[in-house]
Amino acid sequence: MPLKKNSNRLFEDVYDFIVNRINRGEWMAHEKLPSIRELAKELNVHRLTVFKAYQRLKEEKKVYVKDKSGYFIHPGSLEGFEHIESPIYTSRVQRSYLSEIHQIPVTYQFSQALIDPNLLPNHYFAEYVKKVFDLYPKVLGTYSTVQGDEELREALAHYFRKRHQLYVSANELIITSGAQQAINLISQALIKPRDTVLMERPTYSAAIDIFRHQGAAIIPVDVYPYGYDIEQVERNMKQYKPRLFYLNPTFHNPTGYTVPTEHRKKLVELAEHYQCLLVEDDPFHDIYFGHEPPSPLFRYDTGGYVIYIRSYSKYIAPGLRIALVASRQPLMKILLTIKSLSDNGTPLLNQKIFLHYFLSERMQQHLEKLRIALNIRKEIMEEAIASTGWEWSSPKGGLNLWVKLPDELSSQSLLSKCIERSISFVPGNICDPLNELDSWIRLSYSFVNERKLTKGIKELIEVYKTF
Repeated sequence: MPLKKNSNRLFEDVYDFIVNRINRGEWMAHEKLPSIRELAKELNVHRLTVFKAYQRLKEEKKVYVKDKSGYFIHPGSLEGFEHIESPIYTSRVQRSYLSEIHQIPVTYQFSQALIDPNLLPNHYFAEYVKKVFDLYPKVLGTYSTVQGDEELREALAHYFRKRHQLYVSANELIITSGAQQAINLISQALIKPRDTVLMERPTYSAAIDIFRHQGAAIIPVDVYPYGYDIEQVERNMKQYKPRLFYLNPTFHNPTGYTVPTEHRKKLVELAEHYQCLLVEDDPFHDIYFGHEPPSPLFRYDTGGYVIYIRSYSKYIAPGLRIALVASRQPLMKILLTIKSLSDNGTPLLNQKIFLHYFLSERMQQHLEKLRIALNIRKEIMEEAIASTGWEWSSPKGGLNLWVKLPDELSSQSLLSKCIERSISFVPGNICDPLNELDSWIRLSYSFVNERKLTKGIKELIEVYKTF
């Protein structure tokens, strides 16, 4: 895994790389580390860089030195990286750039790809909460199974067969607390340090952070309005032999692009040929403007090469945090083990409420109204930025616009100024596995109401004009 040469503190990256491997148990107490020469060659860095990293590890008593023998793991280092006294290094491992932006309190929230709560049928939702307590009076005194409530899994399996022609059994579904937990479970189950992962460029920022935290080597795959360069995908699979390809082919986050059916079928063929798992993240499938999107890749998978993540926490009931993972055996057994170590099961009350709320006829009818309302907000945002000279492809679904600013403008600099005016958005570089695309921004039109949307975009444009 060659490290980026333009890093100002490259030895810290080497330091982090070594500590992550220690925490994952790759080296035991008193085990010898690679020589400075060997590690420098492996990481494609100067030997002095590795020496500086080893010296810091020695100072912190994570390693010790034997004269003329090299560096060895100190027994005390196995307690875990989170116990480092310096908070800087802890934050480097656990940092989530997207979460940090979301935590900034602002008036004009264009960074959150969530539904405005006022667009949800809240009174109707409250009725179903009461109904659940009537139907399941002991629900608060009962744990869910690790895999998820069987009644909900059976109902969703039936829904997928009827609605999407996805043939999956209840035993092939696991209920998770949102899509991000699902991605994290898959990463923990399948990825070890130095494994190669293909990811779209751009992609979901939190997924980049999750796979990097596992020590994965990320290879980017460009995504276009027409889909993928299939030849590029095949070259990457052939050359790098990736463990998996994480992708979001339906109303892609952040671009809004949708991959056509022929590309989906070809990806499944390539996955089987090159033994590469496809992790299909599908958080916006029901938010389409006009025609329904193509069927998920999971529909075309007969060999168990697609893991399907379907989230409902963006637009059904964010407070319930319900998502699912569909997977064939034996991978399901591995995911259940990791899930049991994570939280031992998604809260049963949340699952029961979702079961009756989402699958109700009234909620399914409300989805049509929700699509109309979101399309109106998308058009308002597009009209508001039409005179700026910015560029974007109008999405046919989802919650975001992916907007190209002039090349000379840094989205990070614009964000800093916008936050001073109580405006937030997602800068493009954090959606890029290469940490580039700095002249792009993601604007979410779903969270603020129409009045705030119009005013907030006007304020953003005013800030933009100061550059």
